[in-house]
Amino acid sequence: MLIIGIAGGTGSGKTTVVRKIIESLPAGEVVLLPQDSYYKDSSHVPVEERQNINFDHPDAFEWSLLSRHVAMLREGKSIEQPTYSYLTCTRQPETIHIEPREVVIIEGILALCDKRLRSMMDLKIFVDADPDERLIRVIQRDVVERGRTAEAVMERYTRILKPMHQQFIEPCKRYADLIVPEGGNNQVAIDILTMYIKKHL
Repeated sequence: MLIIGIAGGTGSGKTTVVRKIIESLPAGEVVLLPQDSYYKDSSHVPVEERQNINFDHPDAFEWSLLSRHVAMLREGKSIEQPTYSYLTCTRQPETIHIEPREVVIIEGILALCDKRLRSMMDLKIFVDADPDERLIRVIQRDVVERGRTAEAVMERYTRILKPMHQQFIEPCKRYADLIVPEGGNNQVAIDILTMYIKKHL
């Protein structure tokens, strides 16, 4: 089994890189663990306060559960991956049943942040992109997919995303075995990654 961590700033192109890797590999060989699925449940927090939750801080994630699930997959055991709603900021009652596969990809802004999780990874990747490009993608995504106004997204970017990126996400770059500039547009890097993965299957 090959365990890969893919990190990078919000809107850097991580999801595109992951999608292109999965598309280039044999069907059923890859299992994806989105870090977003492992946000701590906030159902106990009053609804009006949930919008103030800092989703870009390491403390927002349930690292112990994510690490335990990766360890279980490595041992050949299936897991029940949690699901999370951005609209309600709560963990959902439904889970996703996941069987172990040849390749496990952990993808998220802080996927390389946790020391225990990093120690389980065979390959660590940081997807990099220009801050202006990331901001444009964040606005497009949050307005369309998460029902936020452009003004609210800009305010959140200035107040939370940018400082959290500088404080926690960018420093994770030093742990990466490979840095992919230009995100999902860097086909050469994606091809190299895919060749590396196929070699280890």
